[in-house]
Amino acid sequence: MLIRGLKGFEACWGGMLSIGNFDGVHRGHQLIIQTLIHQARSQKLPAIVFTFDPHPIHLLRPELAPPELMGIEERAAILQSLGVDYVVAYPTDRALLNLSPEEFFQQVLLEQLKVKGLVEGPNFYFGKNRTGNVDLLRRLCERAGMSFEVVEPDICNGRMISSSEVRKAIQAGDLILATEMLGRLYQVKGTVVHGEERGRLLGFPTANLSEVSTLLPEEGVYCGFGIVGEQHYPAAIHIGANPTFENSEKKVEVHLIGFSEEIYGQQLQIEFLERLRETETFSDVETLKAQLVIDVETAKKQAHQWKAAR
Repeated sequence: MLIRGLKGFEACWGGMLSIGNFDGVHRGHQLIIQTLIHQARSQKLPAIVFTFDPHPIHLLRPELAPPELMGIEERAAILQSLGVDYVVAYPTDRALLNLSPEEFFQQVLLEQLKVKGLVEGPNFYFGKNRTGNVDLLRRLCERAGMSFEVVEPDICNGRMISSSEVRKAIQAGDLILATEMLGRLYQVKGTVVHGEERGRLLGFPTANLSEVSTLLPEEGVYCGFGIVGEQHYPAAIHIGANPTFENSEKKVEVHLIGFSEEIYGQQLQIEFLERLRETETFSDVETLKAQLVIDVETAKKQAHQWKAAR
């Protein structure tokens, strides 16, 4: 259950809590959630995640705010699928950000949420200017007679998995690494809008996405899946401009293999498998069409292999 704010849900409080942004809900987050749920179930208490909407950096240093990996609704859905009972999306404001670590602990965790125990990662910071850390939190919990557990981070390719590391992989176009760190395929969604219909004229109609609010991978051609309703279709995905046609506008174009219906105005979700190639400028339309045939066949093959391996 996604709850916005703390008013009106008092009957839900009094559980085991984990605080964090949980953007991407990557493998490191999943370890924290597993521990949280184990602690909650063993004590017959609700498992609660406390997150912020928007992220505090949007108020404090908006120019430094990184693009999100997923929206709050997607985060809440994944957290709940892992077993979390309540996801609290606290409307971030200056009053909250000005609380000292001790004030945040006393006023929000004890008095409002009535927390019985906490589970966090080792790099957790809280309170004004992020001056509170896990050592202070441990002392505060001991003083209040609450349980507190720190979950060690997960490692991938010798690096600690974090939302920042996932972003770096996606921005570099390394969706294989991003998938490994996330524990699932990276997804974005947008609204299908009318384009210039060049793909249709070339024999490869595309769904053009707008209003994509989350992080897009590095420009290039990718293989993956497009999700229409409950159905997954293999997809060849292009992110970037169309230099062959002297078009410099960055677009997200999705060719759904084996799908021919009109879905203008609908939401389309896409999942990325891997990057196939960079965006190229072709000498003529026929050369471009020949490459598109290769891209689509490769996308179909990669999608089939991925499904067969599951």
